[in-house]
Amino acid sequence: MAFDTESIQAELDGRNVLWLEETDSTMRDASRLAEFNCPSGTVVGAERQTAGQGRLGRSWHSAADGLYFSIVLRLDLPSAQLPLVTMTAGLAAAEAIRQFCGAPVDLRWPNDGMIGHRKLFGILVQLDNNALICGIGVNVNQSAFPEDIAALATSLRIVTGKEHSREHLFVVILAALDEHLAILKSQGPSAILSLFTQASSYVNGRRVVVDQGARELRGTTEGLDESGFLRLRLDNGSVTTILAGGVRPA
Repeated sequence: MAFDTESIQAELDGRNVLWLEETDSTMRDASRLAEFNCPSGTVVGAERQTAGQGRLGRSWHSAADGLYFSIVLRLDLPSAQLPLVTMTAGLAAAEAIRQFCGAPVDLRWPNDGMIGHRKLFGILVQLDNNALICGIGVNVNQSAFPEDIAALATSLRIVTGKEHSREHLFVVILAALDEHLAILKSQGPSAILSLFTQASSYVNGRRVVVDQGARELRGTTEGLDESGFLRLRLDNGSVTTILAGGVRPA
């Protein structure tokens, strides 16, 4: 069923929402709008993406029945705090999903929402055209996935056994994002780091493998530093800070 944009406009207090049948990437669409000084909070969504973007140059599977959108954010935050927006958006999405259907989401640093060992949603935040573009992709009503990712992905329908209103979830996520960005602005990074640590089994005491392209690091996580980067105690006893990389259980 097509996304019913008209039905949600009244709930969004005049927020600009553009919903497309198909696009290459909502991140690119939002960046184009940011270039023309669209208001903060403007959203671009799509039923399908032909070139959905994930972190580290990866693609995001964007077939029908998911929720794929990007938000233009113009935030009055110190530049040092901007990397925390990824974790803030993850917290917001996880809390929204808990409110929406009770599904327990585990946050995998820095940008994935997991149920068990399978990915439910992903976050991508990029600075572009003097704005932050925050992309959110949630697997909502898919009943199955392509063979190459079937063991890695899940959806709310698979987890709960029933279909869900994408429109309602969309509104709940936007509200939760506004609330969590307000926490970041009013209470500072420490509040977000604390909330993320509580919401993630990956941040402390987890044996993990970190994929960094040509090399893999193995060790046990030891929390987040003040900038939100992951500390990892390697198997040789030394501690390193992970600035980027794919984290998975060892």
